[in-house]
Amino acid sequence: MPRDVTLQGEVRGLLNVHPVESVREFGVDAFVTDRFNGVSVGAYDALNLGDHVGDNDGAVEENRRRVAEAIGVPRARLVTVRQVHGTTVREARDVATATDADAIVSDEEDLALAILVADCLPVLLVDESSSRFAVVHAGWRGLAAGTIARSLEHFADARRVHAFVGPSISLEGYQVGPEVATHFTDVPHAVLADGGDRSRLDLRQVATTQLVAAGVPDAQVVRSREVTDGGEIFFSDRAQRPCGRFALVARRAS
Repeated sequence: MPRDVTLQGEVRGLLNVHPVESVREFGVDAFVTDRFNGVSVGAYDALNLGDHVGDNDGAVEENRRRVAEAIGVPRARLVTVRQVHGTTVREARDVATATDADAIVSDEEDLALAILVADCLPVLLVDESSSRFAVVHAGWRGLAAGTIARSLEHFADARRVHAFVGPSISLEGYQVGPEVATHFTDVPHAVLADGGDRSRLDLRQVATTQLVAAGVPDAQVVRSREVTDGGEIFFSDRAQRPCGRFALVARRAS
């Protein structure tokens, strides 16, 4: 069965981050950021990492610099992409400014990967038998399109991959219409009727089912208990618009 865990805080540099302990033994240092200890103001208060949501560019850059420092790389070695709710996977070494993608994969030690979210799922994939790892942005559109399976194609053997599913909107907090629910009616326990034509959608259940279907053993799937509902600790697009973005950040440890 997948394992649900509670993330603990840890101070790194100027930030309090939430380490992903389940991948340490495989040589990956990873954490989830929250919305505190950055320099953004207003709706983006304070550690907004998204440069596409209307925040001040200088504030976003300083926030990203703090994240790079916390993961132990120069700012220029913190790799992000322009996420478009698709299935494109990019090798980190091929990412340039404003590269479109929703997953980044690497096996290099001198850079860190970051995927940005604010209700969607951040997913970390780590190969236990090689230096391969990836971060994946998985909202409902990406899940419906197969972004998890596409990302796993970049690993030699999905049975050797360990997955971490980070904070996202909860089943209780995510009401959707039939145009969304119809994509996931075949996923057990993922869609619950909520009156009229509305449903509640469990993104974590969808992701877990897709990971296992693609070959990842369910015992190698770890899920964060934290949710984005309300936007108080982690940014939530449903709770407030505009809003910032938090990140799942990972690097291959020396």
